[in-house]
Amino acid sequence: MDDRALVARQLGREPRALRRVVVRCRYGLPAITEQNPYDSGGQPFPTTYYLTCPHLVAALARIEAAGGVERWSQAVAEEAELARSLELATEEQRRVRRELAGERRGKDEGESLELGIAGSHTPSRLKCLHAHAAFALARPGYVLGERILAEVDPLWPPDRCCSEGVAGPTI
Repeated sequence: MDDRALVARQLGREPRALRRVVVRCRYGLPAITEQNPYDSGGQPFPTTYYLTCPHLVAALARIEAAGGVERWSQAVAEEAELARSLELATEEQRRVRRELAGERRGKDEGESLELGIAGSHTPSRLKCLHAHAAFALARPGYVLGERILAEVDPLWPPDRCCSEGVAGPTI
């Protein structure tokens, strides 16, 4: 089965702006995808690195449900190292999006190319921990994202791939 079909099964829908898989889990399946800044219809897709691993998606959802977005936003406000890390990652996010777009401008005339991680207009107010975790795995060195990911234990399921049912029994 090809990566696009696996990602579609992981998501339960066709991916909108899939460019390629950039991180695989310890079992070799897609975990993080890189998205085009615009889908085929020209609609902005502001999340450059998208989490597809069901284990990580569920773990980050639990952290968010327990107040993680607010807690990590507060940590960014209080810790200079995290604020600087977010600032640098936001700059990198914008640069990567502009590179991926090339000369292409979608229906927004390129406005979304200047958004932060997870499509944030105000990067210091986090929106989605999934996107920050995906960015950290795709672009190592992002301290804030790595600290968010440190809350996920274990990072990968220890016994078998969480996508086993998605890809079939050969995993």
